[in-house]
Amino acid sequence: MLVLPIKKKWYDMILSGEKKEEYRKLSYYYASRFRKLWPSSLRALPDDLSVTPVFDTPGDSCTREVIFRNGYSASSPWFKATCSIRVGTGRPEWGAEEGVQYFVLEIHGLRFT
Repeated sequence: MLVLPIKKKWYDMILSGEKKEEYRKLSYYYASRFRKLWPSSLRALPDDLSVTPVFDTPGDSCTREVIFRNGYSASSPWFKATCSIRVGTGRPEWGAEEGVQYFVLEIHGLRFT
């Protein structure tokens, strides 16, 4: 299971339902982690890190569960979220820089078990 630490502000906004996406830099580090959950969705990365998401079927959201943890400690609060992934720009009010491409984790539902 993939565990992603997030800051309290974003953690609280996701829990409240206000924030529907989480962003991670386009990097080989995150690409290798996300490819483990979405192996058929992400092609190999070229040197310039332009990523093309590829889905098995057009419109297939390829949802997977991701654990979001508020901090790095194993005892930090956490929740599971059903997410799909894409590459694109994000919303500045949710922490993205204007015009920057990210791995975008679209959050579809939360679970606390």
